[in-house]
Amino acid sequence: MSLQLHGIHHVTAVSANIKKNYQFYTQIMGLRLVKRSVNQDDVSAYHLFYSGDARGIPGNDLTFFDWDIPKEQRGSNSITRIGLRVPTLEALKFWRNWLMEHRITSNTIQEIDNRPTLLFNDIEGQRFALIVDESESNQHVAWEKSPIPAAYQIRGQGPIWLSVQHMRYLDAILSQVLHMRQVRQYTQKENLQTFVYEMGPGGPAAELHVQEEPHLPPSQLGAGAVHHVAFRTPNEEEYQQWIEKIRSLRIPNSGPVDRFWFRSLYFREPNGILFEIATDDPGFAIDENPETLGEKVVLPPFLEPKRAEILANLKPID
Repeated sequence: MSLQLHGIHHVTAVSANIKKNYQFYTQIMGLRLVKRSVNQDDVSAYHLFYSGDARGIPGNDLTFFDWDIPKEQRGSNSITRIGLRVPTLEALKFWRNWLMEHRITSNTIQEIDNRPTLLFNDIEGQRFALIVDESESNQHVAWEKSPIPAAYQIRGQGPIWLSVQHMRYLDAILSQVLHMRQVRQYTQKENLQTFVYEMGPGGPAAELHVQEEPHLPPSQLGAGAVHHVAFRTPNEEEYQQWIEKIRSLRIPNSGPVDRFWFRSLYFREPNGILFEIATDDPGFAIDENPETLGEKVVLPPFLEPKRAEILANLKPID
């Protein structure tokens, strides 16, 4: 069997107002802040990790860079929408009412790819789709302090929507390099075809939904945009195999990067979208008590000598 990715590991997006971002994702979306840290490549800014699962395990993490930049200019060659999974149609109806109560505009519940779906944007324009996924509900560990009842809490990431100008280039990376499978297609808006790729076990937690839109200009990264999507590899052995595979194909890449809570490999597909392959281990509990995840700023060991300087430049978010 060929080397396989196991699903979405996390999605990283951009916020220009990290305090309001924190309030929105913990108080409105009901997610737990499981890691309060800084961007390891730009320590002047926060990097916050939110999770729909109390443990912050891979597949549940939505992360944000804290950057003071203008709003995203939307276009192609970008990740256009983040899927978030809920367990039942009843949960989706709850979210429709909950968002309305908090003055967050959403569409009516509709069928997209034969799944009940609710589209909405966050306070900075970040685009989301809440979808019903009953397959993994028993594995979810609810966060007891969430304002969202346990039965309705978000179960994790996926699917992820992408728009590209050149489908054949992306298809070559997804199919031939990352061993994803194109399993179906559907029509959503204005007869635009969406191609569904799945990895590993398949299902919405392991899907990319791709649209080819050559008429659109390339997007410009900014607040409300997605920076990159990360895919799961379970262990160090397979992570090393991915490094060897990407290098053997001479695809420009970051080389191995140790993020301390996971190991990463970054590269761009030919349209310019940034992909990451990240390990499931060791996880967020390696340096914090699981009961108090996210309550204080945590730094990887190589940044600890600069802790006082780093913290002096960070503003409180709660």
